[in-house]
Amino acid sequence: LHKEYRRQRQMCIRDRFSINDKDTGSAEVQIAVQTERINNLIEHFKNHKHDNHSKRGLVALVNNRKKLLSYLSKKDNEKYMKLIKELNIRG
Repeated sequence: LHKEYRRQRQMCIRDRFSINDKDTGSAEVQIAVQTERINNLIEHFKNHKHDNHSKRGLVALVNNRKKLLSYLSKKDNEKYMKLIKELNIRG
């Protein structure tokens, strides 16, 4: 049940941020999906403070998202500004 919900949620995010029907790998989609996963992990840590294995994964996700955001800001600053405003990150 939990996996199915997560899969549906990712599909919804992809539909919202994708450029076309087959777009699953653009920077915008990847950033949006990773933001969703980061937010879920942050909620997880509110109940499981000592889950150090997952904290390591969270740090990796945040670093990867940071790289993608940097790439997007250099490639298309207008899309970057719109995306961070829509996802409510960096602010």
